[in-house]
Amino acid sequence: IADIISLNIKNLAPEGSQSARFCGAPPRKSMQFRLEILLMYSGKDGRVVPLFEELFPFGGQLEADNRWLRIADLIPWRELEREYNTHFSHLGRPETDSRLFLGLILLKHLTGRSDREVVQSVRENVYQQAFCGFEEFVTDSALEPSTLTKLRKRLGVGFFKSMEEETHRLLIERKIIGAKGMLADATVFPEHVKHPNDVGLLNDVRKWLVGNIKTLGGELGRTCRTSCRKAKQSFLSFSKQKRRSRQMVRRAQKEMLQFVRRNLGQLEELVGALEERGRFVEDGLRERLETGRRIFEQQMEMYRERKHRVDGRIVSFHRDYVRPIKRGKGGRKDTEFGPKGALSHVGGFLFLDKFSHDNYSEATREVVDGQLAAYQQRFGKLPPSFTADRLYGTRENHRLMKERGVRASFKPLGRPKDDGETSKRWFKKKQRERNRIEGSFGHGKNHCGLDCVRYHGVEGAE
Repeated sequence: IADIISLNIKNLAPEGSQSARFCGAPPRKSMQFRLEILLMYSGKDGRVVPLFEELFPFGGQLEADNRWLRIADLIPWRELEREYNTHFSHLGRPETDSRLFLGLILLKHLTGRSDREVVQSVRENVYQQAFCGFEEFVTDSALEPSTLTKLRKRLGVGFFKSMEEETHRLLIERKIIGAKGMLADATVFPEHVKHPNDVGLLNDVRKWLVGNIKTLGGELGRTCRTSCRKAKQSFLSFSKQKRRSRQMVRRAQKEMLQFVRRNLGQLEELVGALEERGRFVEDGLRERLETGRRIFEQQMEMYRERKHRVDGRIVSFHRDYVRPIKRGKGGRKDTEFGPKGALSHVGGFLFLDKFSHDNYSEATREVVDGQLAAYQQRFGKLPPSFTADRLYGTRENHRLMKERGVRASFKPLGRPKDDGETSKRWFKKKQRERNRIEGSFGHGKNHCGLDCVRYHGVEGAE
């Protein structure tokens, strides 16, 4: 290196300069050149190179105390893989690795992100890739968000139930969950639907009917008069009104019912014509048409009888399984739209015991007995205590707890009894502990994505 520098200085140094005399170059006075050219700045080429090659592959270089690696040690990957393999054939193209799929699902719900966001996060995070089972750092398109959607539909809700049960079993065996009593309560998990009103619901049905009438009519070479422009103008005139009287609402309902009745008949006629010609009609179209017919019949019944309630009322055309759930606590938000779940809180963990889109009372004897049976199945014994709010303190539940031998923190029925301060102190202590399940509901809805159902379909909410 010293010889190369000396040679460059001899060739580039001007006559008479200190550098030239130092290197023994002949003196020349005609050129003026400075030594600083040897120190010129050269920018980076912009190519990305690995900073720490010892991290690729991972082999023993990651911190064992990282939270993702600690969680990975708690998951029974082999048991879940056996259950995962039962949903696929031994022939054909190989499917996504079970560790990768399960890791992505768990990361999605642990971080509260969407499919696209969690895939992007895994591509950028070394520890999350180790959590998903990668042995080398992956930056290409090996992960696709559509993989999660396809596999969720293929596996169904039964696979995720078994996955949850295996995880709970392992946590109980390692004594991470302590079975020292249970807290019970229920809550609603809201669906992502717009706030329903009768006129808007009928307009949604009408728009879908008109779109399919034009599509099927084009295939058959027919032209149907749907009155879509007149119906659209009527709906816009109603929706822009800030103050709506009862007469105005009924007039708008009547107009929308007439439009929907006409379009329903037209679409059913086109579907029948397609079937006569031997053309294939999708099952999804038939199901949606039946949903539109049910909505029309319910709205017509409420309009004629001047009422606002009907059994099995549909409040969303695109999610016809959603039902209104009354909270019973008053306030501005007295009605929620989504499934209702009865949950139990044991050792800091929440367990889903009953789940339904139809409204039900969580304090009935059947629901409480089912929660006790689920506790016994998980832990092999009945709970030493059962704590719930005053809604559960019915006469039937008192008898049930006495039959099962479970001490319940219910308010005694009848006149107050002077049975000492011990039972009163225990009752107040258990009621204070009941705040834990309420706090778990709030934490799940504020930080874990339980405030809005992200999956479509009846099983998506569960």
